[in-house]
Amino acid sequence: MNKSLVALVVCSFVGLLGVVSCSQVSGDATSDLLQQQPAEGEVPIFEVDPTWPKQLPNNWIVGVVSGVYVDDQDHVWIVQRAGSVNTTEGAAATDPPAAACCLPAPPVLEFDQDGRVVQGWGGPSAEYDWPESEHGIYLDEEDHVWVVGNDDTGGRVLKFTRDGRFLLQIGGEGTGGGSNDTVSFGRPAQAWVDHESSEVFVADGELNRRVIVFDTETGVYKRHWGGHGEEPDDSAPWGVTPDGWPSGQFGPGGVHGLAISRDKKVYVTDRNNNRIQVFRTDGTFLEEVLVAPWTRGVGSAFAFAFSPDPDQRFLYMADGTNQRVWILSRDQLEVLAWFGHPGRNVGQFLRAHDIAVDSGGHLFVAEANEGRRIQRFSFKGFGPAAYYD
Repeated sequence: MNKSLVALVVCSFVGLLGVVSCSQVSGDATSDLLQQQPAEGEVPIFEVDPTWPKQLPNNWIVGVVSGVYVDDQDHVWIVQRAGSVNTTEGAAATDPPAAACCLPAPPVLEFDQDGRVVQGWGGPSAEYDWPESEHGIYLDEEDHVWVVGNDDTGGRVLKFTRDGRFLLQIGGEGTGGGSNDTVSFGRPAQAWVDHESSEVFVADGELNRRVIVFDTETGVYKRHWGGHGEEPDDSAPWGVTPDGWPSGQFGPGGVHGLAISRDKKVYVTDRNNNRIQVFRTDGTFLEEVLVAPWTRGVGSAFAFAFSPDPDQRFLYMADGTNQRVWILSRDQLEVLAWFGHPGRNVGQFLRAHDIAVDSGGHLFVAEANEGRRIQRFSFKGFGPAAYYD
């Protein structure tokens, strides 16, 4: 890395902390930055983009933004809980209107790279059971949109075309018989499709304690597994053992995020246990690591995104308790750096709930609960990890 780029990177990161006299990297330079090999001790550096997204059309406002994903066109998709918009935020929807703004936006929104809304759809229909609590969103290689709902009364995974035409529902009302029930969910959180095997992997973990797999065309059950690849046991103890590690079983409320790398490894967050577990797609356990093991509350491990380089060298993890994004080396599962701080200002987080990355390496973080927004962090190249401390 040349000295001018180092200076730009350092300035960009300090800008994230509040300094405004920082230079910018043009969009044309992004692909060049991605091709660079970071020097020893260097990590990806990001700067928040305060202009993204643009003002929503149609007098819309979003509620809890629970899920985000970037498709192969670099369009950003979110799923948000329109039902969480209260009467103050959605004052224009009252009868009579209490104020000039606003109206709840549709649950599914598609943005272009500039942050402009392309389309919005979703909500209750006679064709399917729309969830009362939207949670995750994923787009597969055939442009199918998968929406995950984690209602207290059950859970479901819905498959749509890109323009919102319904195709398939897996699950429905009723919480079923626990983590070994092959018909019903227990508040699933996220889905990810393996195109080669035509399988959809579901993080079924806000009530159950497992990963469960279905056929993408028929919804037929294929297999499931719990922590360490073992049969789930909902009665098993969880939490830190005397040797400092959690037990093998996933914690209740733990299986919150899931992502599959290009080399067919399944990365699973065990949120309440502050842990990442890695598997083969058949459920064979490979390895695990703790991240911020001191974290209490609901834990540190919320959701993943991979860096877009061919080897997916970096793993980014959203942490909605410490309000950070953790940067790990994917090959060693070593924590390299982190950025973020609790707060309502631009670049800060309130409930960093989900994370996605585009082909340029830019990060998108969805904030749930009090956060209720989506933020973009532009990739600026590589710099010393010390600047994140």
